[in-house]
Amino acid sequence: MKITVCIGSSCHIKGSRQVVEQLQYLIAENNLGDKVELGGTFCMGECQKGVCVTINDEFYSVTPDTVNEFFEKNVKGKV
Repeated sequence: MKITVCIGSSCHIKGSRQVVEQLQYLIAENNLGDKVELGGTFCMGECQKGVCVTINDEFYSVTPDTVNEFFEKNVKGKV
């Protein structure tokens, strides 16, 4: 599974750094480092939708407040 988080300026202002850090923590905490690849990219073209995240090219809008729920539902539940 490949997770990509936008680290462009708009998403950075909306908390992409916190999203990345929390995803790193959750991946390690759940021993998924061998199953989940986490990467960053610049603008995905959906700036108005918050921190842009894709999982295998499927788009999600995530915030620092929703990252734990996002991980449980879309990452942990699918690996």
